[in-house]
Amino acid sequence: MASNLTKRIAFAVVAIPLALAVVWLGGWTLVVVVAAAAVLGARELLSFARLQQVEPLGRTAVVSAALVPVLVYLAITRVPSLLGWSWFLLGLWLVLLLTITLARRGPSQHPLSATAITALAVLYPAGLASFLVAIRHLQFGGRSWQGAWLVFFPLVITWVCDTAAMFAGRSIGGPKLWPAISPGKTWAGSIAGVVAALLTVPLLNVLVLERLGIALPLLEGLLFGLVLGVVGQVGDLAESLFKREVGVKDSSSLIPGHGGVLDRFDSLYFVLPASAALYRLFGVL
Repeated sequence: MASNLTKRIAFAVVAIPLALAVVWLGGWTLVVVVAAAAVLGARELLSFARLQQVEPLGRTAVVSAALVPVLVYLAITRVPSLLGWSWFLLGLWLVLLLTITLARRGPSQHPLSATAITALAVLYPAGLASFLVAIRHLQFGGRSWQGAWLVFFPLVITWVCDTAAMFAGRSIGGPKLWPAISPGKTWAGSIAGVVAALLTVPLLNVLVLERLGIALPLLEGLLFGLVLGVVGQVGDLAESLFKREVGVKDSSSLIPGHGGVLDRFDSLYFVLPASAALYRLFGVL
C-alpha cells in the first residue's frame, strides 16, 4: 500500500501542474491532450471486449474517439453550425458503424457485441471527456484562468472526494458499499467523500473563485458539491463493474500507481457532463 501511495503522490506532483497548464492554455493544446486520452481510454475498453472473445471494430473506434473532441472544439469556437448538425452527424456515424459491422463481422463473430462495444468505446472515454473542452471554451478563450478554473473546480472536488473516501474507508472500515462490484469501498468512505466534496466548495470559493469573479453562491455551490460527490462515485463503480466482468484489477498499467486511463478518469467521465449541466442550470455557461 505504501509503495502504491508513493507512486500516486509522485505522479500527482508532476501531473497536476501539467494539467493546470494545459487547461489554462486551452485551444488545440487541450484538444490534443483530450483526444489522446480518449484514444487510450478507447483502446483499454476495446481490450476488455477481447478478453470476452469479442473482436470490436478497433480502427473505427480509435479514429472516432480522436475526432470527437476536435469536432466539439470546432463547433464551439470555429464552426457554430456544427452544433445544429450534431444529431445528423451522430446518426450518420451510427449508420457508418453498422455498415462497417455488416461488411466485417459475420453472424458467428458476435456482430451485436462488436457494434455495442465499439460505440461505447467512443461515447464513454471520448464523448463524456469532451465535456471538458465545452466547459473550458463555451465562455472563455485560450490562456484564461477563469476558463481553467471552471474546469478545475469540479476536478478538485472529485479528487478530494476520492482521496477522502479512500482514507476514510481504510481507517474506519465498516459495512461494504457494494462488495459484488468494488469490495474495497465502504459506506463510511463514501459518506466521507461526499462530506469532503461539500467542504471543498466554500474553500475553493474563498481561495480561488471569488478572486476570479466566477464563484457560485453558497447554496448552488453546495448543491454542485453534493451532486459531484455522488455522481463521481457512481462513475467509479461503473468502471469497476466492467473490470469485474472481464476479471482485471486495472484497465492497464499505463499510469504508475493509478492503472490505466479509465482507472484515472472513471469518476470524471460522469462528473464532467454533470458539471456542464449544473453550470448551464446556474447560468454560468
